[in-house]
Amino acid sequence: MDINYELYKVFYHVATSLSFSDASKQLFISQSAVSQSIKTLERKLEQPLFIRSTKKVQLTAAGEILLKHIEPAMNLIRRGENQLLDSKSMGLGQLHIGATDTICRYFLVPYINEFHKKFPNVPIKVTNATSLSCVDLLEQGKVDLIVSNLPNSRLNHSYVQKTVCEFHDVFIANPSYFDLKQQEISFEELKQYPILMLDRKSTTSDFLHNLFLQHQLELIPEIELSSNDLLIDLAKIGLGIAFIPDYCLTTESKDLYVLHTREKIPARRMAISVNTNLPVSASTEEFLKLLPEIR
Repeated sequence: MDINYELYKVFYHVATSLSFSDASKQLFISQSAVSQSIKTLERKLEQPLFIRSTKKVQLTAAGEILLKHIEPAMNLIRRGENQLLDSKSMGLGQLHIGATDTICRYFLVPYINEFHKKFPNVPIKVTNATSLSCVDLLEQGKVDLIVSNLPNSRLNHSYVQKTVCEFHDVFIANPSYFDLKQQEISFEELKQYPILMLDRKSTTSDFLHNLFLQHQLELIPEIELSSNDLLIDLAKIGLGIAFIPDYCLTTESKDLYVLHTREKIPARRMAISVNTNLPVSASTEEFLKLLPEIR
């Protein structure tokens, strides 16, 4: 089927903004031209792509399917254009990384700094999202690579390029509020205390809930947040016992202690992944070289 690329381009902008008006502004064409392009595409594909109303635009099931294929292609074209247009970067285009704010702060910063010193003219962009959401960014071609915690239920294992570190998750508390420092405490006993942890959109939450289920226990946290740093702050003021990766503990965490649990908490790993279905940029290859690898 011979369909003009411009029609897909118009579809992409309408589908991502859910607005014919916004799409016309982004494309610098009239709203009627946008509408006509969508009608032409729908006619060629022989099915509606949008549900139109006076107040809003929604994708049909067919539109959702088409967007899943068009979005990675549009992102790939944009990345290629950026790489070619960036004449100052010695052949390297923009490096776009996806990672959680915790991984960025406690692991990635030194490597980003090293890359920037080695290639000072290469633009670096970082998008923060949960490890689970980072997989979506990678699949859609919105980022060049992601750094995420494993296990990650959404991640295609073939995407993993390097396992870069191993860590343990720990329960931490302020002894002034929870005097358990000299005790070995079971998961069953822990349920009696307010547990502070990341929300269900995170791999850390998946990991702990599954760990409790393995011991036939249901975990009901007191507080769920999207920031490990905030969990640490709340543990300091005695709101509960926080569950965090051990690499988040710094000298600023001196008011807290790590609980000893009767059940062993398995180690987890952190990995860097690229979408092997898309071309790997030169910037990505150079960044991969800077990261360590553990077996």
